[in-house]
Amino acid sequence: MSNFVVAGVIQIETIVKVDKIPIDYSPVTTMNNSIFTAAGGDAYNEALAMCWLGDDVKLLSVVGRNMDMNLLNPADRTVTINTEYVLPIMDATPTQVLLYDKARKEQLFEDLKDLRDVEYDMAMVPPMIASADMVVLSNANYCRGFLKCAKHYDKKVAVNIHCYDLDKEKYNSDFMEYASILYFSDDTINGDPFDFIRSIADKYDPDIIILGQGSKGLILYDKLKDINVHYDTVTTNEVVNTAGAGNALFACFLHFYQETGDSVLSIKNAMLFASYKIGYMGTSNGFLTVDQLSHWKDLIWNRATPYGL
Repeated sequence: MSNFVVAGVIQIETIVKVDKIPIDYSPVTTMNNSIFTAAGGDAYNEALAMCWLGDDVKLLSVVGRNMDMNLLNPADRTVTINTEYVLPIMDATPTQVLLYDKARKEQLFEDLKDLRDVEYDMAMVPPMIASADMVVLSNANYCRGFLKCAKHYDKKVAVNIHCYDLDKEKYNSDFMEYASILYFSDDTINGDPFDFIRSIADKYDPDIIILGQGSKGLILYDKLKDINVHYDTVTTNEVVNTAGAGNALFACFLHFYQETGDSVLSIKNAMLFASYKIGYMGTSNGFLTVDQLSHWKDLIWNRATPYGL
């Protein structure tokens, strides 16, 4: 079990199944089991996934003043998350609406509310970071304070960069300069993905870069192992919805990487973890325990070869 401090976004997410994107106009569309609303957000999803994997997680985030904290721990879920450090200081909780169709195309609508303007109360943060094994951040503006604190205590930092934009790189440069582990999605990346990873590695010198490529898999860069390699996706469940797959993959990778220091073993576990997760609706559903993950590994790999992963 590892000790993680996770700081970043919590939001209320509504996922809507549509026939196709772009959608055709209709004044009313009725479809059973097509709209799902729950808590989500990168920090919430990553922290919850780590809790399922047995880690000690402190989630440091901000929500709206009228937020019902019970939404973060639904009564029907067996694993709960500590909300002690989720501060209700925003005017309203960030919200997101995601449309997705049968072809796995997605269209996202996001309302961050006053997220860019709030500041987290840092008075209680230093002791938590001082005792953490790793600090996991999103690139939200108020997370810069955690970055400085982690640097002060010489803690390993992992950062989930939401949507990379070369024109806005200056706003993420402090995160990328200090992070030893970086996660990107290829949604907004043009050109050769290996060239992109090499450019980030040359400029910021992280130990690990993960580039999620959706249904194509991912690329893992490990400076210490001297690898920059593509992995195809793993198939477990029938795909229901891929929202939150990147958060699940990143969280699981960090769990095993902190435990083993082996990026290849960790990324294979993470791909399996994310593959199972996308068989469930909602970004914060479908997480495996370590024992369940081990069971799936045996089913997929260990029966084919005595060496497993």
